[in-house]
Amino acid sequence: MPRSSTLCLLLSLAALGCVPIKDFRELETSYAGAQQTIQEREAQLAELASELERSEAGLVALQGQLDELNAALSRKREALEHAQAKEAELVASQGRLQADVESMRQALAEMESRRDAAERRLAAYRDLLARFQKLIDAGKLQVKIVDGRMVVELATDVLFSSGSAELSADGRAAIQEVAQVLASIPRRTFQVEGHTDDDPIHTAQYPSNWELAAGRALTVVEAMIEAGMPAPRISAASYGEHKPSADNQTEEGQAINRRIEIVVVPDLSGLPGYDELQQVGTGPAPDKQRRKRD
Repeated sequence: MPRSSTLCLLLSLAALGCVPIKDFRELETSYAGAQQTIQEREAQLAELASELERSEAGLVALQGQLDELNAALSRKREALEHAQAKEAELVASQGRLQADVESMRQALAEMESRRDAAERRLAAYRDLLARFQKLIDAGKLQVKIVDGRMVVELATDVLFSSGSAELSADGRAAIQEVAQVLASIPRRTFQVEGHTDDDPIHTAQYPSNWELAAGRALTVVEAMIEAGMPAPRISAASYGEHKPSADNQTEEGQAINRRIEIVVVPDLSGLPGYDELQQVGTGPAPDKQRRKRD
């Protein structure tokens, strides 16, 4: 029976005296509470749908970048083929042309490397979304691309009380779930970053938002290690109120800015010049250099 029909039936029975007025009032209050609960659930579902749309938008943006790289790679291949045909025709300028061809090969190799890296990033992002889909659907966290980095974001209002760096029971359970998922991703390291809104804090334990955000980040790191995350694969950082993701002029914006971000640290080993930088950075120790000069 529809809810409106149920209410009409109760009103009719109350009017006929079949239902005591006290019981009718209690039923009426229960009915109103049920209506409000339904409306709240519908609002939560709408918010979850909005978060899913934003995640999908990030995925579409990454796919667009991959399409652009593939198009550029196709143009480079055509240019290389043209250069190779010209090489056969212009034997007299073989030396100069060979240099051009080698440059094109290097450019092509670089483009292929960038394409492969983009495909790996896209696959990693899809994998991260899939691993956290249940927690995303439950509204416990979001997975985003921020400044080119994959980020797992949790609102600190769920994890901590105001002005505290002690995890709530629900917050600790959520962090344990996140840690177990992240620990299952091989060869990846993570950085826990603490963020606050711009409301200042001045306590003996937390003289400023820097200390509060740092304390929260360290608490999350410790909880993740307890949940099985290897300590060498995780670190902590504090940004205080200095890296907002929303306008602090509204309560909604401040709530968004109070967050913990777990960043998947990018692997730089595939970037051009990485090997050369490694060689430069592994020179003799300073004391050996000093003895050599002496």
